[in-house]
Amino acid sequence: MYLKNIALINFKNYDQAEIELIPKINCFVGNNGVGKTNLMDAIFYLSFCKSFFNPIDSQNIKHDTNFFVIQGNYNKDDKNENINCSVKRNQKKLFKRNKKVYRKLSEHIGLFPLVMVSPADISIIVGGSDERRKYMNFVLSQFDKKYLTDVIKYNKALNQRNTLLKQFVKKNTFDKDSLDIWTEQLIILSKTIYAKRVKFIEELIPVFSKYYEFISKGNEKVTLKYHSQLHNANLRELFEQSLQKDRILQYTTVGIHKDDLDLLLMDYPIKKVGSQGQKKTYLMALKLAQFDFIKNVNGFKPVLLLDDIFDKFDADRVKQIIKLVSENYFGQIFITDTNKERLNKVLKTANIEYKIFEIDNEGNIK
Repeated sequence: MYLKNIALINFKNYDQAEIELIPKINCFVGNNGVGKTNLMDAIFYLSFCKSFFNPIDSQNIKHDTNFFVIQGNYNKDDKNENINCSVKRNQKKLFKRNKKVYRKLSEHIGLFPLVMVSPADISIIVGGSDERRKYMNFVLSQFDKKYLTDVIKYNKALNQRNTLLKQFVKKNTFDKDSLDIWTEQLIILSKTIYAKRVKFIEELIPVFSKYYEFISKGNEKVTLKYHSQLHNANLRELFEQSLQKDRILQYTTVGIHKDDLDLLLMDYPIKKVGSQGQKKTYLMALKLAQFDFIKNVNGFKPVLLLDDIFDKFDADRVKQIIKLVSENYFGQIFITDTNKERLNKVLKTANIEYKIFEIDNEGNIK
């Protein structure tokens, strides 16, 4: 599977743009602020029906215009697949596959898998536990629609339970039976979500460690650990034990919405001990392991987006990364950089087909 071409109208800084792409490595080169990352985000939109950077669709419309359109044609199983996304201010987003409008956007997720590596991913390391849960949910939802549905249902039930807890305090009442309705839903949904997270992390760890070791040339050891209250406890008992605490705090204090990942470098939290280069290597290895996981599940290669990968990396790590992604194991790749000469030099040593698109300060692509 690969993206053959993409066309934009009024998307972020672009009035209009059309690009013919190649199946291997496509590079967007230009100064900071010219729109390289915006092109990556447009490709991300085609896979996930939303922006990687800004979840409010209307804010991705070019200033002083009323709509944006992103259209792409994929080669998938030797067939053309046309994907069209259009957003108008104050109107519902339209997403079409081969001119047919989706009834639910969730039907599209996973059909054109993609892995994005961006400087914004640093939130997985330095952010709160919600960022790491979001990461697990994002990966698993790409190929498991039931998982996505269960997470949506879980979050709705959680909100309902929390709303009840607040209402009890506000009205100075308490109705355990009505609370138990939502508690029971959380217990049922937690079992499948938890089991799938456990399996995902178990499969991810050895591949992730392998990639990190390759990029760092074996100088550092890393791992990650999945934390959940369900590891050593019965969730129903946890809810019973936390009932009084929940009533006092007015929100649900136990459940899989408290899960987290420990990200470790040499058995220490990388958040505290890692350099910028080590953190970025950690994220790169994590995303490449994610690529492996999705590829093995789907049976074909996701598109790989590498945004600003040279920043914070030394020359050796850059060479190792390019050496990795230039192998046939990977499919179509997109790379952004500010330095055309540097990119040319590195890619020429990889002996792989690549194409460089230059973006000038006015956002013109050539």
